Amino acid sequence: MRKQTLIFVLSLLTSLPIVAQGNYVSKVWVADQGNGTYKNPILYADYSDPDACRVGDDYYMTSSSFGCLPALQILHSKDLVNWTIISAAVPYALPPIEAVERPEHGNRVWAPCIRHHNGEFYIFWGDPDQGAFMVKAKDPKGPWTEPVLVKPGKGIIDTSPLWDEDGKVYLVHGYAGSRAELKSILAICELTPDATKAITQSRIIFDGHDNHTTVEGPKFYKRNEYYYIFAPAGGVPTGWQLALRSKNVYGPYEEKIVLAKGNTPINGPHQGAWVDTPTGEDWFFHFQDVGAYGRIVHLQPMKWVNDWPVMGVDKDGDGCGEPVLTYKKPNVGKTYPICTPQESDEFDGFTLSPQWQWHANINEKWAYFAGDKGFARLYSYPVTENYKSLWDVANLMLQKTPAENFTATMKLTFKPSDKYTGERTGLVVMGMDYAGLILENTDKGLVLSQVECKKADRGGTESVNQSIDLKDGTIYLRVNFKATGEKIGKSEGGYDLLVMCTFSYSLDGKNYKKMGAPFQAKEGKWIGAKIGTFCTRPAIKTNDGGWSEVDWFRIS
Repeated sequence: MRKQTLIFVLSLLTSLPIVAQGNYVSKVWVADQGNGTYKNPILYADYSDPDACRVGDDYYMTSSSFGCLPALQILHSKDLVNWTIISAAVPYALPPIEAVERPEHGNRVWAPCIRHHNGEFYIFWGDPDQGAFMVKAKDPKGPWTEPVLVKPGKGIIDTSPLWDEDGKVYLVHGYAGSRAELKSILAICELTPDATKAITQSRIIFDGHDNHTTVEGPKFYKRNEYYYIFAPAGGVPTGWQLALRSKNVYGPYEEKIVLAKGNTPINGPHQGAWVDTPTGEDWFFHFQDVGAYGRIVHLQPMKWVNDWPVMGVDKDGDGCGEPVLTYKKPNVGKTYPICTPQESDEFDGFTLSPQWQWHANINEKWAYFAGDKGFARLYSYPVTENYKSLWDVANLMLQKTPAENFTATMKLTFKPSDKYTGERTGLVVMGMDYAGLILENTDKGLVLSQVECKKADRGGTESVNQSIDLKDGTIYLRVNFKATGEKIGKSEGGYDLLVMCTFSYSLDGKNYKKMGAPFQAKEGKWIGAKIGTFCTRPAIKTNDGGWSEVDWFRIS
């Protein structure tokens, strides 16, 4: 009886950590222009490899979360333009459940696919080191099942299922060259009727080496007796969207490029999702890689011509469209209020707000969300013995950058232990290079430093640009992001936007002083730069520690 009760309580908790905050409207990026049109990107945030599905009048989107938890954040929309975060399909931990102190930079959840079949939602994804996983739920808000390893195999990524009319279930997937030692191919296997296990070996059905190198991210559909595989090719910063079709699930498949950059500034438009509206319109989501901001989400009109999809606007009539920057909003039969994914947080709730993610599987001892007191208390948690920088820290509480130009400000009170020194907290801009405003309790008292760490992903360590002594642990910390307009070249021929960050602090919340040196924001491993906070202590054996109380975190 106790075991059953525990399972019931855990299932309830699985659905509780993320709660939508009503119609939150960003102060820095709103795609809905309020006049019946929208602008791209619809999400100026790192929702990498987006996939979406429609169920009745509702749309649900998920994206790659890699090693960040809660994983597989789920967004909801009524009109394809206005979105809010409603849940996460993996709220606490990704298998295998190893030490929470170990961040999995760039690993774990790659290119998921969300589908609705026979009254249930399914999400499939590839873990490049383990294989294809699946979770399902009757309600997208949860609870979701524990992840099931559907097809073990090193290098299996980018999975998408298809339920056929004869009851058979198929899974298309790609291969990660870094693990499988082979890429630019797509393969299909058959699954059990409940989609929990592969029952055949995968058969290679398309080879992109000749014309479509780095073909990956396939999405499986069926329309008018054709099997379709939508797949990006040509590389993330510079590629195009490919459509394959066949009347046999295993091919041979015809191929056609249906979306490319053309004469637009939208580099590498590919990898996303086809959805339709109740009124019969077709639309396609895709991402654009813009460097430090990550992979931002665009929405393109889509139509069918001679049983081929055409995405964006086909100005020359060759069947390959170009992305649009603005367009008439989708006709979904109704008009809905403007809303955007949550950003600012007053910490007046009792669970982690939906915009935040930790940098590893979650340890329940990291934080206390004291909504009745109006703060989140982050307990100092020991760093690992081989600690070099915050790159090695799991208990980073971070969120995505929400726009090209914005300011993030937070109020916190640092209450370190009086028994030892070396506890730290503050505001951080996290990536393969990172910087921040860090408070530390030292043998001389509290010190505020503006620090930066170059090549953190390669073992780099922090340097201090400026420090001041503090008399009080309550402080306001601020970072300003600004896109300079300058583009930084990439070896693949794409580009990053040059993004500069400047830091400042205040003792009264009114007068801010700049501190330290400007910092060029850098993306993380397959993710954009993230902003947030943390609280750590040295790797020493103690029975307790101090904490940081975060009063609020605001985006403006």
